[in-house]
Parts: sequence; C-alpha cells; structure tokens
Amino acid sequence: MKNYTLIGLIVMTLTGCIDYGPRSRATLEKSGFTDIQLTNESTWNECAKGEYGTSFRAKNPRGSIVEGVVCCGAQKSCTVRF
Repeated sequence: MKNYTLIGLIVMTLTGCIDYGPRSRATLEKSGFTDIQLTNESTWNECAKGEYGTSFRAKNPRGSIVEGVVCCGAQKSCTVRF
C-alpha cells in the first residue's frame, strides 16, 4: 500500500497536480506584497524545468500594482518573477 501512495505522489508531482497556491501566497507575503490575487494559471514557459508557475497580481511594498509569476518546485523554494 505504501508503494502505491508513493507512486501516486510522484505522478501528481510530475504532472503538476499539486496546488502551489498556499506556497505562492506565503512567498509573496514574506516579500512584502499585499492585496494578492492568484490566478492559478499554469505558466510553464516562464519557470525553469520541473517548476510550476502561479500567476499573480498584487500591490508591492512601494504601493504599486504589479503582475508576475511565482515559480515553485517540488524540492525547491519559490521564486517571484516579473
């Protein structure tokens, strides 16, 4: 049974079925962003191989509205990209 659970987790990770929304939001909040709106759009072409991207719109620490992508990997931390 443990083998099936592990295989399922690996398949979900490789196919992008894991929700990185909470990690993306936490990364933006730690960076000082407010009024965060995640679009949950997958943006594979803006992130490195093996990462999943979540598009966002938020207010940066200076008060300007910005749009970008938070790229997260299964075994890597998240990165904010504009």
